[in-house]
Amino acid sequence: MSMTQAEQTAPKTSMTSKGDLSAVMIIATPALAEQFLEFCVGTTDTWLAGNCLSAENSVPAVAAVGLMAYTCWMIFVICASIGIGATAVVARQIGAGNWKDAELATEQAISLGMILSAITTVVLWFLADDYVAAMQLEDRAYELALQYLYILIPSIPGFMMIAVTTACLHGAGDTVTGLIVMTIVNVLNIAISAALAIGIGPIPTLGWSGIAIGTAVSHVIGGILLLAILFQGRAHLKVEWRGMWPDPVRMRRLLRVGLPGGLNDAIVLSAHLWYLGIINSLGTTQAAAHGLAIRLESPGFLSAWAFAVAASSLTGQHLGANNPARAKRATYVSLSICFAMLSAYSLIIIFGGNWLTGVFLGFPEEGSRAFDTSEAVLRILWIMAVCLPFYSVFSVLSGSLRGAGDTTWPLLITFIGFIGVRMPFTYWMVWEQCELPLVGIEVTGLGWGLTGAWIAMLLDNIVRMLLICVRYWDGTWTRIEV
Repeated sequence: MSMTQAEQTAPKTSMTSKGDLSAVMIIATPALAEQFLEFCVGTTDTWLAGNCLSAENSVPAVAAVGLMAYTCWMIFVICASIGIGATAVVARQIGAGNWKDAELATEQAISLGMILSAITTVVLWFLADDYVAAMQLEDRAYELALQYLYILIPSIPGFMMIAVTTACLHGAGDTVTGLIVMTIVNVLNIAISAALAIGIGPIPTLGWSGIAIGTAVSHVIGGILLLAILFQGRAHLKVEWRGMWPDPVRMRRLLRVGLPGGLNDAIVLSAHLWYLGIINSLGTTQAAAHGLAIRLESPGFLSAWAFAVAASSLTGQHLGANNPARAKRATYVSLSICFAMLSAYSLIIIFGGNWLTGVFLGFPEEGSRAFDTSEAVLRILWIMAVCLPFYSVFSVLSGSLRGAGDTTWPLLITFIGFIGVRMPFTYWMVWEQCELPLVGIEVTGLGWGLTGAWIAMLLDNIVRMLLICVRYWDGTWTRIEV
């Protein structure tokens, strides 16, 4: 790759030349739209599971959809170390005007993603049964989850390519390309899943399998499209096959920056799966209620992710331009908007949650299993509403620290929150009697079931928010080299 190529693909200015509010919204608005489309896909899958399958399969299918949502998240988390490192390195190089190094970092990130996706596909294929069994879904919910997973596994390289390439583009300040491609992916996902689940015209009615096929096929197409776009050149970045030959020095740099952040996401995911296993052990109705509640909450945490991307990208670029004051201002602008949005959505959850729950479950009649699921969701909506503003602060400040290359402290804070707060309180609040893992001590609990699990999650979010604020205000992140 020649310097001429880099010059041709790079715009004349980076985001450092724009005003704080303008730069934040340029990055966050497409990311918000992208996350809204992701929400539409998840919503469609949950609605199809709750309304288009047989009555005896609807609640187990909603429970299985909940686990598969975590599984798709798990696939993205597996390559998080690469994506986080790529975002930070690409942003810092572009902020410093080093277009060629930004392209080389992108090529090596793609190479790492290809290697990791191949390993993940093989390993998960052989461990699929054990994984679903460990999540403690019962009977029909277990069977449906395993069926979905075997359809999803061959598409893992597509998920990986989407995660890595969009991370590189986000580092360059480009969230529009990801939005365009994910629009295509999500429209295809909804169309294919609905058509195959319901059966339209000559299309066969595949039911549950059709939902999984739509997810798998659409993400493979998305990965191919994003790779093709980067070969053509977009937002400073143009890749070539020869630049993807493994370069140990550049790969180590990506992993050195990204591994703590990847471990952070891995701890979050592992704790969530551990947490989910406890909830699933309460029975299929409670598992379905939790999955539906997460679906209702998802517009909030997806919005927080969009502003975390803006804070991460702008922090990296401003630090690359040796302007930490601008980095702080961009983060505070991102945080203010995100906090206001999630607070407003909390009010929607409080006043409209009953109706939203009914939409997903087909407004079930009293006495049915679906009605019991709906009642369980309504009991935890207030916890969800209180939790979201705290989550907005943690998410945006963590994104800013990651953009600065300070990925170790968010990892430690996450570890403290999940292992030190969420899981112990979950054991204590969910069951009347429980045995603490590892130590084998039996303690008397509160027996609050699913409600107790969500209160434990709220306490975790409050603790992590307080700790991340202390770390950010310390200011050490402004002096980190990447």
